[in-house]
Amino acid sequence: MKLAIASDHAGYVLKEAIKKAFDEHQFVDFGTYSENSMDYPDVGYPAAWAVSKGECEMGILICGSGIGMSITANKVPGIRAALCSMTDIARLSRMHNDANVLVLAGRFTAEAYAKEIVKVWLSTSFEGGRHQNRLKKIHQGETK
Repeated sequence: MKLAIASDHAGYVLKEAIKKAFDEHQFVDFGTYSENSMDYPDVGYPAAWAVSKGECEMGILICGSGIGMSITANKVPGIRAALCSMTDIARLSRMHNDANVLVLAGRFTAEAYAKEIVKVWLSTSFEGGRHQNRLKKIHQGETK
């Protein structure tokens, strides 16, 4: 799978660990490339747009709390970014919301657990059915 990935300085170490742990996937790394302070929208927007335009199938974004990247990504049409702090939330974000961007909190998620969250998120499919109608309503709101 081709995945967009990006982090700010607070998520850099976790981003690199995820890329190594899931090397069976192709990552398009939008940065950052160090722990030097930077602004998360500078990398979050391009990564989210890559998913929105179909250049990448899904995305993973990481910042200190995960909140900034979530807000940034959800401004992009067609993006359903979910800040997931536990595996059950990751599973539900895919099953019920068809989340196409996973957001992690670099400062609050241990590396081993983040890898479990990513594993569950990547392996869970959208259920459709009653949830499809809800997604339709969300996307209609984008055009009003």
